[in-house]
Amino acid sequence: MVRKILVVDDEAVLIEAIAYNLEQSGYQVVTAMDGLSGLEMARKEQPDLIVLDIMLPGMDGLEVCRQLRREDRTAAVPIIMLTAKGEEIDKVVGLEVGADDYVTKPFGRRELLARVRALLRRVDYPVLQEDRSGQQDAATDGGDIVPPRSELVAGPLRIDQAGRRVNCRGQDLELQPKQFDLLTYLVRNRGTVLTRDQLLHNVWGYDYAGDTRTVDVHVRWLREKLEEDPASPKLIQTVRGVGYVFRS
Repeated sequence: MVRKILVVDDEAVLIEAIAYNLEQSGYQVVTAMDGLSGLEMARKEQPDLIVLDIMLPGMDGLEVCRQLRREDRTAAVPIIMLTAKGEEIDKVVGLEVGADDYVTKPFGRRELLARVRALLRRVDYPVLQEDRSGQQDAATDGGDIVPPRSELVAGPLRIDQAGRRVNCRGQDLELQPKQFDLLTYLVRNRGTVLTRDQLLHNVWGYDYAGDTRTVDVHVRWLREKLEEDPASPKLIQTVRGVGYVFRS
């Protein structure tokens, strides 16, 4: 199946280059050059992934991302945000409004393609991790895919790995792809303290170039959805100076 990618950027030369490289890699590409057009294109085309610039005329990329995350049909589509070099605040805010990843301009063709492939892989298959018996639930890239155990149960949580659905205290939760992967990884390793670097390595992937603040932002989102009192979390706990642990 050919994957469809929406690219939204107001620089004609850049959007043409991105579209060309993605098409050469086998993707179908649709484009928009301002925020409002990008929002409408996302609703109409239902892309598998969106590459979204922050600085856009009419409506900036942050607001486009916010609106897409509020709508059922686009809430789970992976979004890679393009940010200006050195604009650290843009990266953090982009993650907070719902972006799954970001790429800093200028960027290389290989970097963007690697991010696209990694996100689409995460959407296709549950996060890969060996269970405590040492048996792998899913094969690594290039091998046969083995269906994971159908359901994980931990405290008030029920996670349908194959269907990528989460229920907490009887309520179905809407999670973005990376939120689902992070939660699944934490639950499968419940009771084990995991460093931020371990989480980046295993959830975001070997080639992820982001910083550990990405993990903190996603943990905060999960707590807001899972915890009865996000300010005093019982499920996803912080181990000061180390990382996080899931306790059920």
